[in-house]
Amino acid sequence: MTRNLYFDSPFLLGFEPLEQLLERTAKSAGDSYPPYNIEKAQDGGIVITLAVAGFGKNEIAITVEDRQLVIRGRQNEAGSKTFLHRGIAARQFLRAFVLADGIEVKSAALENGLLKIDLSRPDIQPSVRVVEIKTGGIS
Repeated sequence: MTRNLYFDSPFLLGFEPLEQLLERTAKSAGDSYPPYNIEKAQDGGIVITLAVAGFGKNEIAITVEDRQLVIRGRQNEAGSKTFLHRGIAARQFLRAFVLADGIEVKSAALENGLLKIDLSRPDIQPSVRVVEIKTGGIS
């Protein structure tokens, strides 16, 4: 994999985790199933909606792993059903979204084949800190 030259700058100190997050998201950028929408909520939060037709509540798992929202779906096999035509996909999926610091999952609901996940975004207060300069060595 090629390295991003922006992160080789001596002015970007401690951004290695960000580089890893960008690499991780680039790997899953081509996935198209299940389709999803991302909306800005009225309260400033974020709402992710995934089209998961045919999946039940027991067949979907939502976790937050290392600053990633991970949604997994795995349908139970039809077993005794004999299909004359099978046009509804019954495949498993994994969809991941990288979360910024402070973003939290508030709730998730499944209704009419749509999985809605509400995320909250805290207000960020800018801060200034004065650093004292001492004489002598650093301790």
